[in-house]
Amino acid sequence: MSHSDEQLQLVLGTLEECRRALNECNNRESAEMLSIVILDVRMKLKGIDSADLKALCDEMLRSAASEPPTPSKQTQDQPRRPLLRVVK
Repeated sequence: MSHSDEQLQLVLGTLEECRRALNECNNRESAEMLSIVILDVRMKLKGIDSADLKALCDEMLRSAASEPPTPSKQTQDQPRRPLLRVVK
């Protein structure tokens, strides 16, 4: 793990503590905004860029639009193809 990754891990821990404190104070809106920042830091740590995230979201929207509102037992048992490929 590189020095910058270690720093990001420390920042991530601090951000998660802040989000937890905001939730405990019933400050949900600020906690939700902080969740976006946490997601951004996690993406940087995992090497996921915004194009990968957009592709994931687009695929999820397409899947949600094409699925019936109440999936049957048969469709729930079928394996789904991965929506996002993580490359290390």
